Amino acid sequence: MEKIEQYDTVLLKDGRTGCAVEVFGDQDVFEIDVGSSPEDWETITVKRNEIEKVTKE
Repeated sequence: MEKIEQYDTVLLKDGRTGCAVEVFGDQDVFEIDVGSSPEDWETITVKRNEIEKVTKE
């Protein structure tokens, strides 16, 4: 999988789309903002294997 940079849009394996707001370690763990608007945004922590692909850079 390609390198994930801060603020890349990613597709999670559970079907949700989010924005990578933090990258930890050697691309091992990420904090991802998911949701459709500020009213329902949630910041989740995911491991690399939970990310399907980068959809936008």
